[in-house]
Amino acid sequence: MTDAELKLAKPLVLVGMMGAGKTVIGKRLAAKLMVPFTDVDLEIEKAAGCSIADFFQNYGEDAFRDGERRVIKRLLGGSVGILATGGGAFMDAGTRKEISQSGISVWLKADLETLWRRVSRRDTRPLLKTSNPKVTLEGLVNQRYPVYAEADITVISTDGPPEEMVGQVLGAVRNYLKKEK
Repeated sequence: MTDAELKLAKPLVLVGMMGAGKTVIGKRLAAKLMVPFTDVDLEIEKAAGCSIADFFQNYGEDAFRDGERRVIKRLLGGSVGILATGGGAFMDAGTRKEISQSGISVWLKADLETLWRRVSRRDTRPLLKTSNPKVTLEGLVNQRYPVYAEADITVISTDGPPEEMVGQVLGAVRNYLKKEK
């Protein structure tokens, strides 16, 4: 079976920390499977009319998570494709339930050093605007990884070529779908 012949009955929802590769891998997965790709954060920015950072600053994280939950629910009800969520989306029990009912969750799991290497290149991450962003990131990893472990599928995110990661995700999805039959 070729990648394009892998037929998804539900959206694949990529979850994981900022810097895990959800957008990069998601775009490539969508191209291989010939399905739409949606970056949930971009959809939230369109709906809000401002950047995620501005939304956090003006309205706070709780308001952001509420909007995020509504956008994800709407997107899960649309066409089958690949959704890349923000790092905190899967932490919300209501969002996890929606994803569990209407999608297949794929956790892209990266170690702290890999995440730090990737996210420290830019200062656009609202949750890392602290006096010690690496310690903050480590705290988020410790808090979130037990919840991310509830995902349907886990794939280790490495620094290799993105196409290798895409292949690993596709293999894991195939195995998952075989078990579901």
